[in-house]
Amino acid sequence: MSTNLGVLTTAAAKWDAMAGEFKKVETRYGDTVQKIVMGDNWSGVSAGVARTKFTATRYEYAAAQNQAKAVASLLRGAHEQLTDLKKKLESARDDAIAAGMTVSEQGHVAFDYSKLTAAERSAYHHDPDGQEAIRTAVGKWQKHIDDRVKVVSEADTHIKDALEAAVVDSNRDALGQGTGADETLTGFNNYAEGDLAKAKKHEPADIRTQPNGLFDTGWSVTGPGKYGKEAAFKAYADLFHATAQGSTTKGDWALSGIADVYGGARATGNVGFTQDGLVAKAEGSVGVRALAEGRAENGHLGVYGRVEGFAGAEVSGTLKAGKDEVTLGAKAFAGAKVAVAGGTEYAGIGIGGTAEAWAGPGAEAWWGWKRDKETGVWSVGGDAGLSPGKGGKLGLEFTFDPKKFTDAAGDAADAVGDAAGDFKDWLLD
Repeated sequence: MSTNLGVLTTAAAKWDAMAGEFKKVETRYGDTVQKIVMGDNWSGVSAGVARTKFTATRYEYAAAQNQAKAVASLLRGAHEQLTDLKKKLESARDDAIAAGMTVSEQGHVAFDYSKLTAAERSAYHHDPDGQEAIRTAVGKWQKHIDDRVKVVSEADTHIKDALEAAVVDSNRDALGQGTGADETLTGFNNYAEGDLAKAKKHEPADIRTQPNGLFDTGWSVTGPGKYGKEAAFKAYADLFHATAQGSTTKGDWALSGIADVYGGARATGNVGFTQDGLVAKAEGSVGVRALAEGRAENGHLGVYGRVEGFAGAEVSGTLKAGKDEVTLGAKAFAGAKVAVAGGTEYAGIGIGGTAEAWAGPGAEAWWGWKRDKETGVWSVGGDAGLSPGKGGKLGLEFTFDPKKFTDAAGDAADAVGDAAGDFKDWLLD
């Protein structure tokens, strides 16, 4: 409410001015440096290479202009949108006050007893219906304020995502695509979206060579960057990948299963500091993998079993440190292996183990704890394996599901309450 939104239009004007300065540099570069390779005085391999590089440099100067203009447009759109939403929030606050409420700087709504006389306050205090009416009114106005705040928060997040996406090279003209003039994968974004309504959050996209075929190859590169960015790469050649899953019920049991098979080669890596903490990971593998898993749940009790197989070669190293995960591990293996895993869970607390048999040289060790962001489940454990030629690996894991634990505790409390009620009824009888 106290933010000076005018700084957005001030910044937008400076971004437009920046685009103008880039235009001057582009023109000067074209009239001097690039002009050298445009005539017939220089020919041969070196001239061809220079022509490509000089054209790419001028492309970046032009792309920088488009990116700067897009950022300026997004900032103006942000100013317009946030100004409108701020007025609506102020109006909602004023309406609440006019209806006899107070609204704190943190957005908390309360009934304004100061406007009542002593007699009216006493009447409200001793009138259950009046107190209920006050609580209902406060709840209604609190939701009204909260809804306006939520809209502002969502708009703020969208603006942030749009600005971040605008400054990431889309690579639409890279490596023979489009004009083919873009020779860098982390340059300026020639196709930056300046319309806030059309802008979307940046999601690193794979560059695929055969997106519709059974045999699929591709790669992607992002970063490195600043302010919570990661540098990452991925390359792959997928021969095949198939997944099947299903679920059913049998009596009080809920049964589910999944089968997955994959063949191909992959190499991935990422490093950086983000809002999640330190991340450093690299891995590569080539071969065939297969997995089959089954689960059964009955109330707060659950069991699972899994079988996995792998034939090929793999190597990896992992280091993560953040509020939701601390893990450290490394492995290298070539050959074939089969793994079995199983475990049980009750009331959100689970324990599981794995055992693998290896045919081929390798070594592996892993330890850590982490929280699954989608399910909220915490897990802690580790494993270790060694094989000069033949060997294997053993692992142990403990899990904790806060939601299931809370549900189980609630059911237990209800059961105790019901038992106490039955006992009370028995005494009265």
